[in-house]
This record gives sequence, C-alpha cells and structure tokens, in this order.
Amino acid sequence: MLTTTHYWRTVNCRDRLVGENVGLLPGLACNKFPPWVILFIGAVCSFLGFGTLYLSISKTLTSLPYWLLWLALAVAANSCAWLSTAVLVTNMRNFPVSRGKVAGILKGYSGLSASVYTQIFKIVLHDSSSEFLLLLAVGIPVLCFSTMFLVRPCTPATGEDSVEKGHFLFVQVSSLVLGLYILATNIFADFLPISGIASYLLVTLMILLLMAPLAIPIKMTLFPRKATRSRTKEQQVGSLESDSPIQKRKEDQTLAQPLLSSSSANVLGGYDDNDDSSEVAMLLAMGEGAVKKKRRPKRGEDFKLTEALVKADFWLLFFVYFVGVGSGVTVLNNLAQIGIAQGVKDSTTLLSLFSFFNFVGRLGGGVVSEHFVRTKTLPRTVWMASTQTIMIMIYFVFAYAIKGTLYPAIAFLGICYGVQFSIVIPTVSELFGLRDFGLLCNFLALGNPLGAFLFSALLAGHVYDNEAAKQHGLGLIASSASCLGPNCFKVTFLTLAGVCAVGTILSIILSVRIKPVYQKLYAGGSFRLPQTSGH
Repeated sequence: MLTTTHYWRTVNCRDRLVGENVGLLPGLACNKFPPWVILFIGAVCSFLGFGTLYLSISKTLTSLPYWLLWLALAVAANSCAWLSTAVLVTNMRNFPVSRGKVAGILKGYSGLSASVYTQIFKIVLHDSSSEFLLLLAVGIPVLCFSTMFLVRPCTPATGEDSVEKGHFLFVQVSSLVLGLYILATNIFADFLPISGIASYLLVTLMILLLMAPLAIPIKMTLFPRKATRSRTKEQQVGSLESDSPIQKRKEDQTLAQPLLSSSSANVLGGYDDNDDSSEVAMLLAMGEGAVKKKRRPKRGEDFKLTEALVKADFWLLFFVYFVGVGSGVTVLNNLAQIGIAQGVKDSTTLLSLFSFFNFVGRLGGGVVSEHFVRTKTLPRTVWMASTQTIMIMIYFVFAYAIKGTLYPAIAFLGICYGVQFSIVIPTVSELFGLRDFGLLCNFLALGNPLGAFLFSALLAGHVYDNEAAKQHGLGLIASSASCLGPNCFKVTFLTLAGVCAVGTILSIILSVRIKPVYQKLYAGGSFRLPQTSGH
C-alpha cells in the first residue's frame, strides 16, 4: 500500500508528465502560427489553470472536484510549454549561428526563475500561497500580452557579427551577476536578520538586474546601426565589377553556353529525328541532376518528427538526455529529505546552491560547447558524456554519505544537471534541423518528467519510505516521519550511478556517430547552413 508521501509524489509526477505530453501541441503549432499566437495561448492557459487553483486555495470557490483541480494543475503546468516553445523556437531560428549561446541564455534564465519567484514569495507575498497563485494567474498573462508582439521572426545573420557577439556577452554577464546576487541574498538571509525596507530594496534590485537585457533593444532603438563601410565598399566593388568589360565578356560567354553539357548535346543530336528523343532527354536530365528524386533527409538537414523517430541517433540522444535530467531531477525533488538524512535540517541553502550551479551549468554548457564546436568541431554530446561521468562519482558520494561532501556534491551536481539542458537543444537542431525543431525538442523534453516519475516517485520514494518504516517500526508511515542515515537513499543513488554509467557509454557512442556531421557543419570555424533535402 502506498504511503501518503509516496502517493502525492506519484500524483505530482503524473501531472507533470501529462503537462509535458501536451507540450507536443505547441511544437506543432509553432510551424502553423506566429509566435504571438503561441504566447497568447500560453497566457490563457496560465490564467485558467493558476486562476482555478487560486479560487480553490483562497476558498472563493469551495468543494471543487478533484478531477477539476487535477486538470487545472495540468493546464497551468502546460502554459510553460507554450511560452518556452514560442521563445525558444523563435530565437533559435533568429540566431542559427549561435545556437549554443541562445540555448544557454534562455535555459539559464529558466533555471533562475525558481529562485526569483522564491524571493518574491517570501519577501513581497509573505509566504502566502493564495497570493502567489494570484500573481501567476494575473502576472504571467499581463507580461505576455505586453511583450508578445516583440517576439517575432527576423532575418537571421549568416555570419559572425562583433556587435551581436557583444550583446550576447552582455546578457551572459548580467545573468551571471543576477545569479550571484540571488545566491548571496539567500545565504545571508539565513544568518543575518533583514528589515522590511531592506528586503524590499533587495527585491527591487533583483528585478532591475532581471530587466538588464532590455538595455540592448533600447540601445538599438535609440542608436540604430548604420551600414558599415565594409558593406558599402563591397556594394561599390560589386557594381564596378558588373559594369566592367571583363565581367560583360564573362556574362556573354555564359549566355552563349548551351543548356546541356557538350556530351549531352552530342548524344541528343543523334536523336533529333527519333520519336523517343524526349525520353532520352529525360534520362539524361535525371542523370545530370536536373530532376531530383525524393529522398530521406541526412543528418544536418530538416527532419520531420516521423523521420527522426526512425533514426538511431535520435533515440540515443533521447536516452542520454533522459538519464542526465532524470537522475538529476530525482535529487532535486528529494533534496530536503537528502539533507535531513545527512543531518541538515534547513534545506534552503541546499536549494540555493543547486539552483545557482544549475544556472551556471546551463549558461556555461552553451558557451563552452559553442567554443569547442567551432574551434575543434567537437560534438556537443561529449559534454553530456563528461558531466554524466562526474555524476557517477557524485552519486557514489551521496550513497555513502561521506562527511563534509554534501554541499560541494550538490554544487557539482547542479552544474552537471544544467549542462544537459543547454546541450540537447542545439544538438537536436543541428542533427535534425530547425523546421520541426519545436516538436522535436518538446518530444525530447519528455525525458524530464519520465525520469522524475521512474527514478523519483517509484524508486526513491519506495526506498525512502521502506527505510523510514524500518526505523520507526511502522507498517504505514505518515508524511511527517523522516528517515535518517545513508541507507535512506543508498540503493537509489547506486542505481542512479549505474544508469549514468550506461548513459555515459551511449553518449560516447553518439558522439562518435555524429562527429562527421559536426566536421561538415563547422569545417570553417563557424556554422554553415546545410542545404535542404528537398523532400
């Protein structure tokens, strides 16, 4: 029979799984509608989902059926899928030559969002759950409606741009400052009492740091870029060359050339009086590539979801991602119990550490992988293999609860966990293209809730409850009964270490398989858009 704690963990993971599954819908919609429509749907889902939960928690509406609350939770969670898909897909298509940086920045801010909301929840809302739900129900739609027309496709750059590089660097530095600020605020708040006015000032400064990237569009609006001299010179040189007699002679020679090659023309000449001449011409055209046969796309070209699902590389990437995020989210979901088991009663510092270094992993994973893929044509999945190797050692440290290792282990795990997110996003876009990127990315995202359900709810919850029952001598423990000692999660962490070992091997295999793709895409030190397959 399930314990109370384990039961609610299972329900929570099931709701997240349903929400992420419906996340396939925004993946389909992003190819049919403009980004503002996707954001609008996400805002409506947020309003309806969180709004219903607020009405229930605040007792404005009483006796709401369980199925309605479950549906509201699923809709509210699903709003994140709509919002993130619109922003992620639009930016990946707008900046195709900086995919690692884009993924790192967007996923980095996503990782920091929990800490930002925690600060607002504690300081501004005074730990009021109902007011927090009201903030989500109203604040998210207002923010979406005020900015959704700014999220739109634009002409992507085809090469490196020093100004654009500076903009990326500014956003990365400002996000890092924001992360350090939140970490320092959380840690000092545990040791130093902060007055009401001071706490509000801290939140105000946090919001200003959060809005720092807005300086870029403001600057570009007030001081628009002028055409560079190099571009002007190129245009002048191009016009001079087009008017030169040499260029005209080349054009005349080109116009004088036959449409078919000499060999083809000679062969066709012998069939002028033959009724089958058209068939011969068609055969020659097919042989010379004038008529293209439909073929399946190659890695690096645009794939449909159905085409990607039959590729071994896609499932290797899915399983490697599933192992990395599934094992990491297991620790995150059980972080408070892990701390209590090792004698740490207050988990606030643990959560702050994990949140910050998770952000560092997301931001750094995009930057580091982008550097090495350009300079060494090193597949991004190499970093998934490296971090999952480190995760194996971390899980052994957790399993045996070595004294004095909890805090550094949490920090390193946060980095390794964050890297998985910023690597899988550009990787799937590079291997399978940007046409159905939203759908492919959301399909891979199923690895997160699936891993949480299998490793956290079923494995960790079952092991923890059984060990707590042994310690307390209860057949069915209450949610307040805690487990102490390394045995609470020992079997869980040893299992996760074994799973990560398999994930490391598979990520190495995947890296070897896709190495030629990266050599083709980044042969010149920068990303080159492959030709479409024409299917």
